[in-house]
Amino acid sequence: MDLLDKLRAVESRTARFADEGALPGQTVIDRVVGPCEVVVDGRPTLMFGSNNYLGLTLHPEVVDAACRAVREYGTGTTGSRTANGTLAIHENLERQFAEWFGKRHAIIFSTGYQANLSLVGGLCGPGDVVLIDGDSHASIYDATRQTPAQVIGFRHNSPESLRKKLERLGGTGRNRLVVVEGLYSIRGDVAPLGDIVEVCKAHGAYLLVDEAHSLGTYGPNGLGCAEAQGVLEQVDFIVGTFSKSLAGIGGMCVSDHPELKALHFLARAYVFTASGSPSNIAGVRAAVEVVRRCPELREQLWMNVRRLRQGLREIGYVIGDTESPIVPIVTGDEARTIALWQRLLAEGLYVNLIVPPGCPVDECVLRASCSAAHTPEHIARALDVLGRVGAELGVTRVAVS
Repeated sequence: MDLLDKLRAVESRTARFADEGALPGQTVIDRVVGPCEVVVDGRPTLMFGSNNYLGLTLHPEVVDAACRAVREYGTGTTGSRTANGTLAIHENLERQFAEWFGKRHAIIFSTGYQANLSLVGGLCGPGDVVLIDGDSHASIYDATRQTPAQVIGFRHNSPESLRKKLERLGGTGRNRLVVVEGLYSIRGDVAPLGDIVEVCKAHGAYLLVDEAHSLGTYGPNGLGCAEAQGVLEQVDFIVGTFSKSLAGIGGMCVSDHPELKALHFLARAYVFTASGSPSNIAGVRAAVEVVRRCPELREQLWMNVRRLRQGLREIGYVIGDTESPIVPIVTGDEARTIALWQRLLAEGLYVNLIVPPGCPVDECVLRASCSAAHTPEHIARALDVLGRVGAELGVTRVAVS
């Protein structure tokens, strides 16, 4: 097999997309008009495919904080946190996260992806066991590949499957780390964290919960699914990302374990990566302040979620069962899903396309995401496009006149 054959295989997959049609990953946004409105290929387009759940990417406080940081600190740190890359604003943000979560310690990372690489890679070594949910994000799978620990998968959102896997390990004295997500990013379903906590406690396992998509959106204080389910105090490590509700780039981990601080020196993905840019860190700090001060943003988000889900059902789409800011539209066949996605984009509606290998064959979905910044008019326009195009392509079960 030639070194480039794997790239040629990718090229052959693009043949599934109609000539002159849009390609995922090569759909360029020319201009951002607002948190939910963009221009694609010169065409005004409604954005229902971002993770801007609270609509903070253009919030005046967030933008102003980022601009001030550029003037004060420059455009980049040009070094890792262990070299010259620790600025006062990095440590301030860590203190802010620890205080917000009521945890003793916090550490921030340059990306959310890096947070999982650093936690799993820094914690686990030879003789340890990592147990991960079968639907885990790529960053979790990649984190397990860099560690010599044994890796065991368990059935998605199944505490019973996790229990059986832990029981089979027996009383070997081996360290066990269980890794799950609060809200899963493809199908928008929520982990049963209360049951998972109980299983971990019964078998002496540490628990890491990745709240990437649930940070800012779940819980009375926006701390994620663990807070919403009343188990925040019982989770060993909470990981989150800045690139969703917090309108930036980066990641964090909070914990009551004082040993977390050692990751500053032990986690390779952290030690050998430049620290977050000043503008980004300052913008995230401002976003956290807005999230804490404005619970009405979450209230508006959930109103929009319910409005979109009800409208999709009335049109005749099959959607996921879980009520979350991620609304999966079940389409099944890959060719039909691609055609639907391309037509929606041509009609000025952007959603995310999920086809193999991102999902099993014939289980394709379009992933729509809600934002607090969506207006009733945005949602009505989106439903109009979805209804017309879905009926034309035979995806919906309701004819649209």
